[in-house]
Amino acid sequence: GTPQKYDPTFKGPIYDRGCTDIVCCVLLVIAIVGYVVVGVVAWTHGDPRKVIYPTDSRGQFCGQQGTPNEYRCPGSAGLRVGLDDLKRSFPTTTIPRASSPAQICVSKCPDRYLTYLSAYGSRELDYYRQFCVPEFHNPQKVAAVVCRAEFLFSCPVARRCFPAIRAKKGVIMVGNETTYDDGRGRRRNVTELLEGAKKANVVLETRQLAMKIFEDYTVSWYWIIIGLVIAMVASLIFIVLLRFLAGIMVWVMIVMVILVLGYGIFHCYMEYAKLKGEAGSDVSLADLGFQTDLRVYLHLRQTWLAFMIILCVVEVVIILLLVFLRKRILIAIALIKEASRAVGHIMMSLLFPLCTFFLLCLCIAYWASTAVFLSTSNEAVYKVFNESACQFSGQTCKPETFNTSNVTKLCPDAQCLFAFYGGETAYHKYLIVLQFFNVFMFFWLANFVIALGQVTLAGAFASYYWAFKKPDDMPAFPLYSAFGRALRYHTGSLAFGSLILAIVQVIRVVLEYLDHRLKAADNKFAKFLLSCLKCCFWCLEKFIKFLNRNAYIMIAIYGTNFCTSARNAFFLLMRNIIRVAVLDKVTDFLFFLGKLLIVGSVGILAFFFFTHRIKLVQDTAPPLNYYWVPILTVIVGSYLIAHGFFSVYGMCVDTLFLCFLEDLERNDGSAEKPYFMSPDLKKLLKKTNKGQPDA
Repeated sequence: GTPQKYDPTFKGPIYDRGCTDIVCCVLLVIAIVGYVVVGVVAWTHGDPRKVIYPTDSRGQFCGQQGTPNEYRCPGSAGLRVGLDDLKRSFPTTTIPRASSPAQICVSKCPDRYLTYLSAYGSRELDYYRQFCVPEFHNPQKVAAVVCRAEFLFSCPVARRCFPAIRAKKGVIMVGNETTYDDGRGRRRNVTELLEGAKKANVVLETRQLAMKIFEDYTVSWYWIIIGLVIAMVASLIFIVLLRFLAGIMVWVMIVMVILVLGYGIFHCYMEYAKLKGEAGSDVSLADLGFQTDLRVYLHLRQTWLAFMIILCVVEVVIILLLVFLRKRILIAIALIKEASRAVGHIMMSLLFPLCTFFLLCLCIAYWASTAVFLSTSNEAVYKVFNESACQFSGQTCKPETFNTSNVTKLCPDAQCLFAFYGGETAYHKYLIVLQFFNVFMFFWLANFVIALGQVTLAGAFASYYWAFKKPDDMPAFPLYSAFGRALRYHTGSLAFGSLILAIVQVIRVVLEYLDHRLKAADNKFAKFLLSCLKCCFWCLEKFIKFLNRNAYIMIAIYGTNFCTSARNAFFLLMRNIIRVAVLDKVTDFLFFLGKLLIVGSVGILAFFFFTHRIKLVQDTAPPLNYYWVPILTVIVGSYLIAHGFFSVYGMCVDTLFLCFLEDLERNDGSAEKPYFMSPDLKKLLKKTNKGQPDA
């Protein structure tokens, strides 16, 4: 690309700018309107109670007011009866092709063992009726019977009836029985029900665990908040200290890397020398071939020689890079210090991630609620079933009006029975498309919110860099001004960049779904191709995020459209590729070190406090069921807080770096074209503003 030329009118972020990428802005507005419509339709048809409350196999709620099963709770989850079982019981009866419910709402759990065959024709039939759907009237008419083939002595667990399995002197029993009739004339051992009982026990234990965790939060929430405040203060202190200790921290890191590699070389040499003369140690790697037990290679001298050569090459390369890139490392350190000054002058930037976090929470909440409502939009579908030929057979019907319809007149033996749980309207047929659109819009809006935050911070920090006299020449409210410019002029550009990233992310989601479906397949070529595609799109997503980030900085400064900004940013970075690589690695290390230090320190402090190991506050710490609950909460919260602070700091470093590169290309230090960089950077680069004092 062509380097930037001097522009006498350029004094930082351009205020006289126009709207960019208007078409993408219109598309975003239309998509949001469509997203709202999808949400309204989903909220109209969906019912999230289906996720919370138990239902029978027809989708009817159990024990909820205003429902047919108001006074019934979910039935037994034991062995399930199928149509084949009913046919064996009544071979002369025609069984409808409708699916028999395996989950039935009951008023109470069964207190005895009983099968349909043993109850039929006996006094137990009336008791058995309690565990059938209300339509069960005529036991001879099996086509209308929706009952379980058998049920066991059960007890209620999490609003469901599970077999009451107990152990007596090492013998597994249900009630007082060790065996049961499976409804097919065969006796089966109770131990076959253990797997289902284990799952029921998991449900019960999970519920108890959730209650104990909730109790821990109620007694420790204020201490958790104190821990998060400590993490926030520590993050702020670390950012301030970077202004003074960045150079020391970077050079200590470099020295530690060199020392670690040196020790590695020494250790490899000692192992190489120790194996001299031992039997089998002189076998070459080529003669040994591939071995599944990797420890075999550690007994070969050639292995340690190869390790030693590799480490020596890495050591030499790092030392040479330090010799030739020492000036660029110093520039990176100076930029990091300058970023601390910029954040100090725009302290509100540290609170701005809260706005981004709030908007992201709204996106997540809308996406999750819409997904729940869409997934619970299914309805009970009833079909016409009959024992003789009928032209209406298989057609959809409504039980409420079926008896008064023409179907019963033309086909007297026809019945309107439950077929499946779904829906046959256009809305239900395209539910999967709506779910896909929901996921796509979530990615698009989430990326848009992140882009808005990046452009706002970039505009604010760019106004700091391009102020000749810092901070006197800075605008009064740089963050507010940058936010207003981003929304007013560049909504379309932000929508364009976030749209590209959202498309790639959706493709990655589809690839992950295909990979999950192909796990059971034995097509190695398809798995290999899918792995290659996943790797390529992962790299593409990382590249687009990098390009978008720098494009947003150029948008904040110059007000150009997305494509122009991305091109200019890319060529500017490519003209300074070595500086980019050095700065990226140095800042990555410092941010990693900062997060590790803050999260580790606060986590250790929380551990000693909540485990009553600090004598001064030993009696202050609350009693807990699980001390790891508040500790993990503090650790995760501390990481999120530290990440929020360092994301601002990272955006500041990237913005100042691009401005620094632009400054070097635009200006030469003369009276007409003075440098805007800080005195430390000018001193490091041996640059001066001729005829003007440094700011």
